[in-house]
Amino acid sequence: MADRRLPGTRTPADRPQQITSPEQRQERPGRTMITTDHRVIRSWAERRGARPATMPGSVLDGVLGVLRFDFPGYGGAVLQPVGWDEWFATFDARGLTFRFQEQRPDGSTSNFNRLEHPVPGLR
Repeated sequence: MADRRLPGTRTPADRPQQITSPEQRQERPGRTMITTDHRVIRSWAERRGARPATMPGSVLDGVLGVLRFDFPGYGGAVLQPVGWDEWFATFDARGLTFRFQEQRPDGSTSNFNRLEHPVPGLR
């Protein structure tokens, strides 16, 4: 029987691996993972030298706007550093999840990350 899925659609096996503690590891290189655990997020960022940041001009009434990570050598001049507590308070208040990779399929370190609204059943 022919596969009738549209190109680029995912199967249940393509779902991100849920990570709930820093001790968990990806199942295979290139596997996308998802978490809301602050320790996992901070550890992932710090291993890459990334610091919490926001976009200048996106802070409104003292509330952070766009959340980002400032990676060494990648556009830090346009990002505004913020503290971890403030970054995580905004992350939690928005009910976000962190989608990320540890490694690319070839085994090299990946900086892929995205903040998004939660996958049903994660929280």
